[in-house]
Amino acid sequence: MSSRVGDPSIVFDPVDGRYHTYRIPAVIAAGEALLAFCEGRLDSSADAGEIEVVLRRSLDGGLTWSPVQVVSAAAGKTCGNPVPVVDPASGDVVLVTCQNGADAIEISVARGIDAENGRRVFVQRSGDDGLTWSEPVEITAEVKAADWGWYATGPCHGIALAGGRIVVPANHSFVPADFDGLGAAEAVRLNGGHCIFSDDGGVSWSCGFVDRNDGGEINANETAVVELADGRLYFNARNHRGTGAARVHAWSSDGGLTLDSPYEGIAGVTAPGIQGSVLRVGDRLLMSTPVDPSVRRELTVFISDDSGVSWRPGVVVHPGMSGYSDLVALPGGRAGIFYEAGETSSFATLRFASFDPSTL
Repeated sequence: MSSRVGDPSIVFDPVDGRYHTYRIPAVIAAGEALLAFCEGRLDSSADAGEIEVVLRRSLDGGLTWSPVQVVSAAAGKTCGNPVPVVDPASGDVVLVTCQNGADAIEISVARGIDAENGRRVFVQRSGDDGLTWSEPVEITAEVKAADWGWYATGPCHGIALAGGRIVVPANHSFVPADFDGLGAAEAVRLNGGHCIFSDDGGVSWSCGFVDRNDGGEINANETAVVELADGRLYFNARNHRGTGAARVHAWSSDGGLTLDSPYEGIAGVTAPGIQGSVLRVGDRLLMSTPVDPSVRRELTVFISDDSGVSWRPGVVVHPGMSGYSDLVALPGGRAGIFYEAGETSSFATLRFASFDPSTL
């Protein structure tokens, strides 16, 4: 397997003292800038607690980065799961995020706690390639069903289709009437995948397909999406504690309104149960995920030449401890990867590196 990846730059490092931990990377190219988003976790590395969405910008292809700026923050709230995308009509950067009460843990949110502390969905925009941002506008009522508890966008970049539609991959949990009687293993299997979309540049939103797997084999969770050369959408997701393959995928022929068939396991790809990313470069698809089945390590970019049907390993980005990642297209046919990595922790720092997909 090739290891032709450039030396990484450190984008977020908690030694700067402002945040306890940085996690959950998302990256896009906007104009001449690369925008690298993540969660700045103020008090601990946990998913709960006060968390802010932060950003650094690069104007030299990821070699150097601007100071950290706060994009979304609210006292007493967890703000996270950033999903950025460029609206092709206006050129604005549209950012979708989620919020919940800082003291609410995922299992309590999944039970459908009060709306104030439960998962809520927001959208912001920037008309100057990420320099300044509008205030968050809530869109929960447009995209979250009444019987959903947990809700998560991405986390990774969204996409704008050739026709202009913005698509944001997402997942949720159902809240049945007997939820409190379920065991932990049964409760986690109430996960399902879906997407949300906007046909007016991110002003108004609708929910697209809703995929639900009640069995124990497939539990679609953190999700990525890409538009194929033939116009279909390809969704690639984490199988959260399912008994089947570590990653699952599905296709849509109508812009995300429905799936051609339910999620199914991806053969030949091992992973420790973790988020991943997908990107199309020409007719080739790339997918990033750690590959050790039990530990978050050996972050690898996979290649597909058949629209996601099959995958083969292409390049090891980081052989050691590594976690979440996001892929971005760069000028000249290169690709970039923004990822969590460290020596003793899979999310010690957030790094950016680039490579040439044509050489894989």
